[in-house]
Amino acid sequence: MPLYVSATITAKAESIELVRQELINFVAPTLKEDGCVQYLLHQTVENPAQFIFFEEWESQSHLDAHLESDHIKQGQVAMAGHLDEVVVSPMLRVDTTE
Repeated sequence: MPLYVSATITAKAESIELVRQELINFVAPTLKEDGCVQYLLHQTVENPAQFIFFEEWESQSHLDAHLESDHIKQGQVAMAGHLDEVVVSPMLRVDTTE
């Protein structure tokens, strides 16, 4: 069963560009990971410090492997002290065809 995720990352005001670049660096290697169906990065218009990934994974185990990947761990180290908040929300798609 597919797993959908929204991950909201809010940078400190003085760190927006650093965080933006680190998050951009996540995209290419993540799209090559087993089980990654979609991995889209957005920056909100009203709050440029807020970034949102919309993700689709084949399974929870694929997402778990992603979170343990080297590029994610390296990015976490690079962004340490530069973030206000990180909220990861796994979701299931609601069937609306009934």
